[in-house]
Amino acid sequence: LQVEESAVSLWNWTVTKHTGAVISDEQRAKLRFVACRLICLCEGSDPPEGTIRRQILMSMKTGKGWIDIGKAGLADGFLENAMSSIEKLYAKLRKGSNGEADIQVHRADVEKSLFKVLSYQAESVFAQGDFQKAVMCVQRCKDMLMKLPKETCYLSILCYNFGVETYEWKRYEQSSFWLSQSYDIGKMDMKYSVGKEMQAKVLRLLATTYFEWDCSLYLDKALKAISLANQENLHPAGFFLQVKILLKSGASDEDINSALAEFTHFEMSLDFCLNTAKLLLEHGRESVGFDFLKSVPERFESSPDLGKITLLHIEFLLQNKRELLAKQKIEEVIIGHYTGKQLLPEALNQLHIILWDRAAKHYEEKSYSEALHWYNYSVSFYTPGQIDQNLAKLQRNIASCYLHLKQVDKAKEAVKQAERCDPNSIFTKFSVYKIAMLENDTDKAMEAVTEMGKLAEKPSQHEDKLRVDKNTGSSLLSLAAQIALENDQQIVAIKALEYLSEHLQDCQQLFASLKCLVSLILSKVMAENAEKRDGDINSILTYLNLAQKKLAESFTEEKFTGDMRILESHWFRKVAWNLAVQFKDSPEKMRDFFVLSFKFSQFCPSDKAVLIAQKTCLLMAAAVDLEMGRHQVTPSEQTELFSQALQHLQTCKEIWKVLKLTGDFAKDPTDTLLLLYEFEARSKLNDPTLHNLMESVWEQPQIEIKTLEIIASLAMESPARYPVLCKKALKSALNLHRKQAVIDAVKFSKCLHSLINISLPTGLTDLDTCVLQEVWDYFEDALSVVSSTDAYPEMEILWLMTRAWNTGIFQYTVGKYKEAEQWCGLGMHFLNHLGPLKKSYE
Repeated sequence: LQVEESAVSLWNWTVTKHTGAVISDEQRAKLRFVACRLICLCEGSDPPEGTIRRQILMSMKTGKGWIDIGKAGLADGFLENAMSSIEKLYAKLRKGSNGEADIQVHRADVEKSLFKVLSYQAESVFAQGDFQKAVMCVQRCKDMLMKLPKETCYLSILCYNFGVETYEWKRYEQSSFWLSQSYDIGKMDMKYSVGKEMQAKVLRLLATTYFEWDCSLYLDKALKAISLANQENLHPAGFFLQVKILLKSGASDEDINSALAEFTHFEMSLDFCLNTAKLLLEHGRESVGFDFLKSVPERFESSPDLGKITLLHIEFLLQNKRELLAKQKIEEVIIGHYTGKQLLPEALNQLHIILWDRAAKHYEEKSYSEALHWYNYSVSFYTPGQIDQNLAKLQRNIASCYLHLKQVDKAKEAVKQAERCDPNSIFTKFSVYKIAMLENDTDKAMEAVTEMGKLAEKPSQHEDKLRVDKNTGSSLLSLAAQIALENDQQIVAIKALEYLSEHLQDCQQLFASLKCLVSLILSKVMAENAEKRDGDINSILTYLNLAQKKLAESFTEEKFTGDMRILESHWFRKVAWNLAVQFKDSPEKMRDFFVLSFKFSQFCPSDKAVLIAQKTCLLMAAAVDLEMGRHQVTPSEQTELFSQALQHLQTCKEIWKVLKLTGDFAKDPTDTLLLLYEFEARSKLNDPTLHNLMESVWEQPQIEIKTLEIIASLAMESPARYPVLCKKALKSALNLHRKQAVIDAVKFSKCLHSLINISLPTGLTDLDTCVLQEVWDYFEDALSVVSSTDAYPEMEILWLMTRAWNTGIFQYTVGKYKEAEQWCGLGMHFLNHLGPLKKSYE
């Protein structure tokens, strides 16, 4: 009992809260569901009549609630429960009846609930797509209407709703069934019928269904349905549909005129009449259509919208290629405009559109004189001195026509009018530009292009949205560049392309623009002297840097494919490479072009050719940085250049590792160059890792004498100073000289000269015994070679003799007589090998 009371309370609470819109339809359905289930659980074996009636009501409403929120599947169980409860109620009522009259009363009472449940079941199965079950349910309801005539309207509308939904789903066969049922049910009891207007509405939709289903097959049914609809209730929609069906059926003009005549006394809106005329004319019924259109003004003499009739007349005259008649109509409108019969603003705007479209059509057909004729019609509606942006567009179009007709003066006058109306329009500036190019006025053209570029940066807020998209500025600048190139005005073309490259969003167009720009500047550079080149070379660098930046950003562009990116990258890298080679007299620019060529190549597939190009670019860039670093005055500039060179070398080493895997590079000097460049950069940066680098060098078995000698030289080249490394390199080089099958005396002498110089500084008297012994060994090596060949340079022998003698003298001055005797004696040995100079020193 307590559960039952709670369930009833919950139900009642749900009803009150829904009335105040506190809970949603879905929440209400869920609460009803809970309350109803609780009531069913409380049902005893023989519930009283009141309990059963309550269960019927709650089950019906719960089921209906699920249907209304689109969850018809959940409704079925509750509706079946309601049906079962109805049967229980009828049985209970019959049991307590006192005769046949009593039973009839109870049956009538129960049938009302049964009708409702059956109609809800019809809704449920219809929503679940079960057409046959829905038909059965509706048929049972229809059979009950004799006893429940008041439900006629409800059932008719239910069938109409089913018909509407199936029509929207394009299930025309089902829709025609439901709409026919709706109409038939509506006729069953006139007292409780839906009314003539609703019956006509049903029939109109039925006619439409037949028409759209298969007009050729169901044409008669469609015509019959619409005729019945118009008999039930005359309505413009019915009239329009009847005409539409007649046209589709291929009815004669006489039949259509008869249909039109039936509605002449009926009150219709102007728009409706115009739509009817349009329908007739669109179906090629010119005679009927124009006659009907001519009759319309009489019916709407006082309407301010009469201009719509004229517009439609003009429109269809043009569509039917009756330009002469259309022109007469337009001229009548122009006369009316200045004699107090102006069109409403909306109609006038529509007329302008018609005139411009016709002019544009003639323009496309290159009938420029005829296009002018139509544009001038449009001008006729503007007062002298009027400022209007549409007038500016009109004047620009007129100017274009005059330009094609070679009437430049008239074109200039039209552009002046456009400038007066809309001076800050990019379109107007473009018109000025075209005339300037035609007159070969380069200054005026440059000025116009500059203005266009500025306007492209900040597009006008009031430009016609129908004719201007976000790429308008780019499109016009592109056209400007094209016109300049066609007229051999390279400077103007360059200016247009410069602005264009700043605004283009489309990658393909941008790269095409940049390629054109680079090519133009290059041709200009080739024709210039060296003094004027710098600015243009800097411009090329700017364009190439922009291209590299845009290529890097292009990975997010879906329309710009990988193949496109590779193609563009190859073009730009080759251009940058050629420029680097071409401008070898300008080291900084050469370096920049090589670096750019490398950057572009990073977007290309890493095949052998690309890897070789990358390696060469980086080696050349590093070489230039080192060369520039040697001549820089400030330490900070030197540091920056040497550091930059080191970065290029590190990247180059990684590429070289990969490249060596692709083939035999035994004779390639890259390893040597990388070593020498890196040694120079690190030594001049005073890099603490320099010694680690050299440890690996000393261990190399194939290192060349020349390489060691260069390392020795670089180790002492300012700002580097690494005497220990220099000495070690020279020693290694000297050892390699000794190992030669035939010693090259000249090269040996130079290497030994350098080693002695670094080991035995000039002017020092207080030398360590170990140092002197080491240097003594070098002198003896030299003497050995001098004794074995006549190729040792005499000046080197003289230098050795002098250094040995002077060293002996230095020893003598500090009292080291024994050492002095040894060194002077060593010098005397070299004296014996002198040629013509011997007598001078003997």
